[in-house]
Amino acid sequence: MAEKKKITEEDDALLSDLGIEIEAKKPSGHAAIDERIIAGFEEIQKFVEKTGRLPEHGEDKDIFERLYAVRLDEIRKHEECRSLLKNLDHQLLLDGDFKPATNISEDMGDDELLAHLGLDQTDENSIRNLKHVIPRAEKKAAEEIANRTRCEDFGQFKPLFDAVTKDLEIGYRNTVHFKKDAGFTKTTLKEGQFIIIGGLISYIAEIGETFKAPNGEDDARLRVVYANGTESNILLRSLIRAMYKDETSRFITDPNSGPLFSGENSEDDLDSGTVYVLRSLSDHPLVKENRNVVHKIGVTGGDIKKRFAIAKHDPTFLMANVEIIATYKLANINRAKLEKIIHRFFGTAKLDIEMKDRFGKAVKAQEWFLVPIFIIDEMVEKIKEGTVGDYYYDPSSVTLKKC
Repeated sequence: MAEKKKITEEDDALLSDLGIEIEAKKPSGHAAIDERIIAGFEEIQKFVEKTGRLPEHGEDKDIFERLYAVRLDEIRKHEECRSLLKNLDHQLLLDGDFKPATNISEDMGDDELLAHLGLDQTDENSIRNLKHVIPRAEKKAAEEIANRTRCEDFGQFKPLFDAVTKDLEIGYRNTVHFKKDAGFTKTTLKEGQFIIIGGLISYIAEIGETFKAPNGEDDARLRVVYANGTESNILLRSLIRAMYKDETSRFITDPNSGPLFSGENSEDDLDSGTVYVLRSLSDHPLVKENRNVVHKIGVTGGDIKKRFAIAKHDPTFLMANVEIIATYKLANINRAKLEKIIHRFFGTAKLDIEMKDRFGKAVKAQEWFLVPIFIIDEMVEKIKEGTVGDYYYDPSSVTLKKC
């Protein structure tokens, strides 16, 4: 009886070390104590499967990892536990024969990792089809994005963010979805480029020297500045991964990514329409007094003369005939967006005038501005140069000024 009591005390000590409370037996294939030991061992196996290594002791380790390390040590010490778990030990943890994966970089992509492990990428049972598993590389990329510091010289970047925000508002720049299947690569990101990630406009201020990643691919360290005044020192490959992961990530297009106006159209260009500038022949006192600077600016895809044939019956044209002052041919441009850009650009000089239509109903005329023709010409030139987003119209000085 004494021997039996001694064994029970050892079991109690073992269970205490394993963090297991003694319970009465339950009707199952194993005793309650055995079930607890098996469950504890399975937790260790999950940790090893997830991290690719054995749990370790140390104050710098997670509390659960330290618990798993103690638990594995105690299991290895007791033959009863080893015998109980032998058939479950597919990772060779009990005899110390476990071998961690070697030559596998946490920066490896899915295809590289599968090739390294000798797995068929088309196998429907392969690890590519595991659900709810976050690759370590994705976690690392997210951590690098989150690990931002205060940008000490943000003052020199703020005007850039203000300008790109304005460009987006007026439609001078657009955003393009960053999709993994759209063929984007590391070379798609350039120094001086704006992107949106994590809901923030972000600016790639610097790209360091290229170096070889552990898997042999090219990589580089970036300085990325964010619109909230922070910055991060992130790897190019990590930024790409973070953008893949973020379903809302976007490129911000360059303002001069395509021709707006073309003096001479090539065979490949498509005439998208015409920007027109009109002068009203109305006898309205306000118009008559400022006739040389009151202009209607718009965009049309049809025949201009036909468009204005019934001007004197349309309050949009101030119920009067008009004369065409200037036209600018478009090539490869979205007419609606360009018109919005122009109208917002001259928004501070918009003419507030109301006319009565032929039924006597008051109608507010649109698209009329108090702007001299030479200013409109300058604005068009800025659009051609791709710099219109850097300027605004100042009515008080009748000039275009830098933002």
